[in-house]
Amino acid sequence: MDPRTLLDDWLETAPLRPSTCMEYRREVGRWLDWCTRNHVDPYRAGIEDMAAWSEQDFLKDHLTRPFTNASVLAELAQERPEVAKSHDRRVTALTQFYEAAKDRSIIRLVPDLTMLRSGVDRDGTPPKRLTPEERSVLYYCIGTWGPEHARHYHRDRLVAFLLLEGLRPAEVTRVDERHLYPMPDGRYDVRAPDYDFEALGPKHVLEPLTVAALKAYLPYRIKPAEGVHALITGQGGQPITPGYPNKLIRQMCATHPLLADRQPPVTADTIAHTGYWDTPRA
Repeated sequence: MDPRTLLDDWLETAPLRPSTCMEYRREVGRWLDWCTRNHVDPYRAGIEDMAAWSEQDFLKDHLTRPFTNASVLAELAQERPEVAKSHDRRVTALTQFYEAAKDRSIIRLVPDLTMLRSGVDRDGTPPKRLTPEERSVLYYCIGTWGPEHARHYHRDRLVAFLLLEGLRPAEVTRVDERHLYPMPDGRYDVRAPDYDFEALGPKHVLEPLTVAALKAYLPYRIKPAEGVHALITGQGGQPITPGYPNKLIRQMCATHPLLADRQPPVTADTIAHTGYWDTPRA
């Protein structure tokens, strides 16, 4: 299917607000125009192509150095949050477009655009908990986040479930493997880390879904570097960056219109405030 035909077909059937449809049509149309000018097949484009498009067409006047890694976006989020918000919205539009392509069997893998996000929140108000309907859709997004979305999808699922346990994003990045305690019934106790790795915060008894995600993750865990005890490891065996949970949740939620279009947006803090249940446990 021609990419522009796909764009029309997707937006005609997507459960999006009219204003969102107009915005997505504009942004994806710009991306397809860039692909035409640069002789790039949109269905074979990679994250490097999308980064080049963003830099050349939107970000070049706002960046102090070339857009080569996520730290550039972190600087942008701090110095020009309004530009970073527009950039993240653009990434959401592309994600939805490629999800539509996968649903129609045009492509097999959806580009993992997590690292293209700045991670800045689009709303300055306190996190608003998900409704039961929104939370059920979040479970769907987590459950369908698989190898077609990200290489380290086992890790990503565990991060999302740890947020649902009530751990804040910074706590998730600092969970210490030495403070995971298996219980006779197959569950785990985990101590949320305080600001110091050696200090222990509240104890959490992990829910069955989190335990299942933990057991699925451990065989695929990136081997930690020497002296690293973080449970969640990233490139080079180092702990994941503090901004990763928020980027991940934003990218997961971008795969479903109900959450992608939500205001205020779904962030990692939103998930941590929502929890597994309607009434948070004491």
